[in-house]
This record gives sequence, C-alpha cells and structure tokens, in this order.
Amino acid sequence: MNTINSLVKIISKDFDIPNEINENQLREAMIDAFAYLVDNDFPKLIQILYKADVDQYKLKELLETTEGKSSAEVIADAYIARQKAKIETWAKYSKP
Repeated sequence: MNTINSLVKIISKDFDIPNEINENQLREAMIDAFAYLVDNDFPKLIQILYKADVDQYKLKELLETTEGKSSAEVIADAYIARQKAKIETWAKYSKP
C-alpha cells in the first residue's frame, strides 16, 4: 500500500475524505478541516491531535514561529507529518 492510501485510511477515521485523493488535495482538505475546528470546535481539535499523538510542545513552537502560514496550515502539516511518521514506523517493524 502506498503512502497516500495509508494516509487516507488513517485520516478517514477522524475526517470525511474521499478515497481517491492526491496528497495536495488531502493537505487542502486538512487545512479546511482544521480551520473549521479552530473556529468552531476547539475541544474536538485537541482530541484529534491528542489521538494522533501530535507533539503539543512542538506544535506550539511551530505555531509561534512559523510565518506566512495560517494556524490551520501549520496544524494540518504537523498532523500529516505525524501520520506519515506512524506509517513509516509500521512499515519498518512489520517487515519479516
């Protein structure tokens, strides 16, 4: 299974996203979703980030220091990066 399919499989547990999507479309969908959560459902945002095991201290630092990106973009990028790291770890340890 390639990375984008694995990402979609993981992310679709928390978000309603189509199965046929490329990585740029996925990023845009995540930015939109996180923008909505920041404005309308902060507790759910925290729950999703906690469940995904996004490092809160690293994310706080990124939000404070990243210029030229919205908070939703920073959060989406951190979330996607964490999910990719999980996929890499699973692939590394699942090979016989």
